[in-house]
Amino acid sequence: MFMDNPLFLIPLLVGGVFLFIGFLFYQFPPKKINGLYGYRTPASMESQERWDFAQKYSSVEMMKSGLLLLLLCLPGLIFFPPREAAVFIGLGLMLLVVIIMIVRVERAIKRKFGAVK
Repeated sequence: MFMDNPLFLIPLLVGGVFLFIGFLFYQFPPKKINGLYGYRTPASMESQERWDFAQKYSSVEMMKSGLLLLLLCLPGLIFFPPREAAVFIGLGLMLLVVIIMIVRVERAIKRKFGAVK
């Protein structure tokens, strides 16, 4: 059954969380630079202007990543690899999407503001 398939469950659950958090941060972005929550990298925390841009941009990228993960859960409805392989593939997809999201946000910050000083 597909509900027992990590190849389906991992992208589905993580994608849903990404969509929810991305939407939440888009509607209510962190106003001030802080070390607790928001998109926190050296590039985003260098100035308030960078911070504001990074929060909005990263929330949109997170929602896109959530949608991508939701699409990537569909093969889990058809393919049923061994459990260990399915966990490895599901976590690998999640990690790949997260890395792509971070790279895209960092490139956008660099394009708009230049390199970190």
